[in-house]
Amino acid sequence: METKCGCWGVLKRSVGGACKSSASRDSPNTLPRTSLVYDAATETRYLNASNRELCPPNEAQLSSENPDPPATDNKPPCQLLQFTFQELKSATGNFRPDSILGEGGFGYVFKGWIEENGTAPAKPGSGITVAVKNLKPDGLQGHREWVAEVDFLGQLHHPNLVKLIGYCIEDDQRLLVYEFMTRGSLENHLFRRTVPLPWNNRIKIALGAAKGLAFLHSGPEPVIYRDFKTSNILLDSEYIAKLSDFGLAKAGPQGDKTHVSTRVVGTYGYAAPEYVMTGHLTSKSDVYSFGVVLLEIMTGRRSMDKKRPSGEQNLVAWARPYLADKRKLYQLVDPRLELNYSIKGVQKVSQLAYNCLSKDSKSRPTMDEVVKVLSPLQDLNDLAILSYHSRLSQQGRRKKRVDGNQQLTNAQFRCVRDSPLNSGKQRSR
Repeated sequence: METKCGCWGVLKRSVGGACKSSASRDSPNTLPRTSLVYDAATETRYLNASNRELCPPNEAQLSSENPDPPATDNKPPCQLLQFTFQELKSATGNFRPDSILGEGGFGYVFKGWIEENGTAPAKPGSGITVAVKNLKPDGLQGHREWVAEVDFLGQLHHPNLVKLIGYCIEDDQRLLVYEFMTRGSLENHLFRRTVPLPWNNRIKIALGAAKGLAFLHSGPEPVIYRDFKTSNILLDSEYIAKLSDFGLAKAGPQGDKTHVSTRVVGTYGYAAPEYVMTGHLTSKSDVYSFGVVLLEIMTGRRSMDKKRPSGEQNLVAWARPYLADKRKLYQLVDPRLELNYSIKGVQKVSQLAYNCLSKDSKSRPTMDEVVKVLSPLQDLNDLAILSYHSRLSQQGRRKKRVDGNQQLTNAQFRCVRDSPLNSGKQRSR
């Protein structure tokens, strides 16, 4: 049993106590920059920044201050399996290039197969399909992020969080084994596929992701996700959204504390401006990021896109004026949907995104409130295309009546003109 669930002690020893509280390192003095005043000019500079990791590559190993794991009386996450490197090497076919599912700051993710009741590798197509994430030595995320991933996902369980099955730690090898998500990331479906994601699926995904964040925020030991973006939202075969990649997750403020002071990490375009400017992290930082993703879901545009014209490259800056105008908000909707979206749904989503992206973090809704707004939107059937056809039909009927009246008037005129009485009068002249 020790080999299957003894990761807690192994992880602690391997990082020299990295699992301990990081309160001593979470002071403003550890920030890599001076706290900035949150003004319009500063926000403009932030919004115009490129879409890159907030933490420079040369600070990768120091990018996360040993995030605190959820409190569970210091019990090890015994549900996790401990794999050997050889087992995962065999399970992925020797890490074949054609088994690569994706690549991130952590490293490559490979598709593999393991036996249902253990850690032994299985033949492709048999057993359980898994995703194996392999930390690369020169990756943007380091060992501490790997530990954070085990800490959080090893103890947090929810239908909208990806399931961590196990891990491998041998010498300099660091691997994580997850449940395989059939449909990949939301990013792929929104931006890399020619067939647009249907509106109902978009709402379902947004709601699932919101439930995942709400779960993290509302627990007795709140957790701030800190890296909410489309590439970290994975989809199963039924389009159920699950949050992945907890390497930057952070234990939230408790007691009388209003925020956590921490090194600024994440991705430009998604991170809340006040967090980028001051290093003060709260659950409302995640709410801002959710607002950005909600915009991406609605518009089909990336949060940052340098290929677009000036003024449209930052999604939030471009969309804000439309969100505030009910007559213009439909111009935000992904044109690939071709009116196949709910009118009321777009109105509600636009207002929700506007509230989530409030410059005043205290004015943003909680994720529980977000879930309440999104839940009823799944059942709406007031499609814009139906309304459009209805208007066309009404216009056609009105035109037909007008044309008919005009034709009747002309016919009456001819009758009067050709009547015998009228003809007689004409002949007498």
